[in-house]
Amino acid sequence: MTLAILADLGGTNTRVALAEGTAVREGSIRRFSNAEYKAAGKDIGHILRDYLDQTGESVSAVCVAAAGPVQDGVAVMTNLDWTMDAAKLGRATGARQVAILNDLQAQGHALGHIAPEKLRVVIDGPKRADGPMLVVGLGTGVNAAPVHGSGAARVVPPSECGHVNMPVRTEDDLALMRFVEALLRQRGEVAHCGVEEVLAGRGLGNLYAFAAHRAGQSGKMDSARVMAALEAGDALAERAAALYVHILAQTLADLALIHLPYGGIYLIGGMSRALTPYFDRFGLTTGFREERRVDLLQTAFSVTVVEDDFAALTGCAAYLAATA
Repeated sequence: MTLAILADLGGTNTRVALAEGTAVREGSIRRFSNAEYKAAGKDIGHILRDYLDQTGESVSAVCVAAAGPVQDGVAVMTNLDWTMDAAKLGRATGARQVAILNDLQAQGHALGHIAPEKLRVVIDGPKRADGPMLVVGLGTGVNAAPVHGSGAARVVPPSECGHVNMPVRTEDDLALMRFVEALLRQRGEVAHCGVEEVLAGRGLGNLYAFAAHRAGQSGKMDSARVMAALEAGDALAERAAALYVHILAQTLADLALIHLPYGGIYLIGGMSRALTPYFDRFGLTTGFREERRVDLLQTAFSVTVVEDDFAALTGCAAYLAATA
């Protein structure tokens, strides 16, 4: 069976592992600090080479999932000033089969290969085995991509839908949008309230600031502190979480009607896992299944949280196995 080296290249760390077929080898996952390699003038090629030198393994395939855009087989990590292509990865690893995926695409290829105990249903509903799926990333950023087909025929097209407009349904929604636009303007950023500004990690901080503003207070917290306050029962943090769930429900409903994911919607990323305990309390299902002119949202689709930190690596392995 082909031995492959896999890498999940994030903004802070790169996780590297070995895989045989679609299975990531148990105990093979190691983390490397991107900052340390960048400071030494090194990049992803050196990380892969160091991993192979440390393990003494030889591989015939390599796949890297990059948290950034991939165009024409080239990935650019602007925050690290790293560029990678097939030639660089091939030289570093000696692999003949080389693939580079966007990290969300890797997550899409992982669907169907994740252990059942790592999947938590948060909105129950019908799920068609051969139906299209939708993977939604909620973490440092926000993005979503449809997943069509299986095996070698699987297609996960790239997307940048984290920058679509925040859904606005109520007067409070409109006030929130204007508030976030003003925050961005004050920071010298583009004053556009896309869904990423309210559903990404930094978004929870924006929601807390808005809740404080509406309560006549001043409040500034990052997502980790908001989550800690939420667990402690802080009223403003609860309001921020309720807003998050409300906006998430509307966003998922819009995406469901656009992509018709009869095979299920899958949430990935740290924010989805952190907020999962609050989805029922703040009405994720009710918001998602809100009545519209068509009844699809009342009769179709399910939403599941992927509780597997290494799903992107699994997706890389699945992609290599399907395209070998």
